[in-house]
Order: sequence, then C-alpha cells, then structure tokens
Amino acid sequence: MNIDWINFTPWTSLAGGLIIGTAAAAFVLFNGRIAGISGILGGLLRPARGDIGWRLAFLLGLIGAPLAYATFAELPAATIAANDMILIAAGLLVGLGTRYGAGCTSGHGVCGLSRQSPRSLVATAAFMFAGFATVFVMRHLFA
Repeated sequence: MNIDWINFTPWTSLAGGLIIGTAAAAFVLFNGRIAGISGILGGLLRPARGDIGWRLAFLLGLIGAPLAYATFAELPAATIAANDMILIAAGLLVGLGTRYGAGCTSGHGVCGLSRQSPRSLVATAAFMFAGFATVFVMRHLFA
C-alpha cells in the first residue's frame, strides 16, 4: 500500500469530521430530526405541511457551503476516473441501495451509529463491504 503524501490531509479531514458530527448532533438536538440526506430530499418529493422550509434550507446549505468556501480559498480539483456509463450505473445502484436500506450513508453512518442503532450498524457494514468489494473488483479483476 502506498500513501499519497501530497494529498494526505489528516488535520483537515479531522476538522471536517468534527464539523459534520457537530452539525448532525445539533440538528437532532434542536430539531429532533436525523440529518440523512436521502430522507431530507425524499421529504420534498412528498411534502407535508410546514415541512418544506427547513428541508430546502438544509439542501441549499449543502450547495451553498462549497460556494461560500470558494470565496475564501480555491476548491480542490476533482478528478473522476470513470466513464459516463459507470457513473450512471453507480448512481442508480446507490439510489437503489438507499431505498432498500431505508437511508443513506449520512443517515445510517453518521446519525444512526451515534444513536447506537443496530439497523444502522448493519447498513453501514453493508455500505463499507460493498465499497471494498467494488474497489477490489474494479481495480484487480477488471483492470
């Protein structure tokens, strides 16, 4: 295993994790809601009365945060080493898994594990295993 020391950023990664954890904890403490992105977005597809404002604000914050960051610093370059068909298939599989798993990685991995949810533990283990298996197959069997 080789570590890409140029792009190895433990301190900024730790800071990002602390910010995400604090935001998820504050969201559940002050609003009584789980900060699972698929649930928040899904709630906009079938909105309940008085439920649209906070959902839109949350999603706009997800879009606005990198834009605000870009006013102070350069955004890191994003490179995706996959063709369009692989990206489309991956997106569909993620959506399918989110639906069958009754939540996404943010809902289960961040919020569910912190609440010691057994269902979230199983879901997160499944996410991780699927990711490991996919990387292994794509890099070693199809390379």
